[in-house]
Amino acid sequence: MEFRHYLIHGRVQGVWFRAYTRDHATRLGVRGWVRNLRDGGVEAVAAADVAVLGEFEALLRVGPERGRVDEVQIAEMTAVELPSDFTIRPDSDGTDATDQLADGARQG
Repeated sequence: MEFRHYLIHGRVQGVWFRAYTRDHATRLGVRGWVRNLRDGGVEAVAAADVAVLGEFEALLRVGPERGRVDEVQIAEMTAVELPSDFTIRPDSDGTDATDQLADGARQG
């Protein structure tokens, strides 16, 4: 199982991006969470097999019909404790993990 951290930017708030992410993650069997950030972006943490995460990441790059994804930053993570399903968390209180991205984060 792989663990990854995502920062998604574009028109991703107010367009059902979190529900879109949760619904696809649930369908794929991805564990983790998603939340809005104060900067207008969305943050997610996910765990699944590599192939499943690849499909999940492709869906993050598309986003919901009303949204527009301009950038997806992806960082590998060490194992973290996650819910047994995929949840929507409350909005960030300003302590998002933006500065915790690994130096080698891939962008797309």
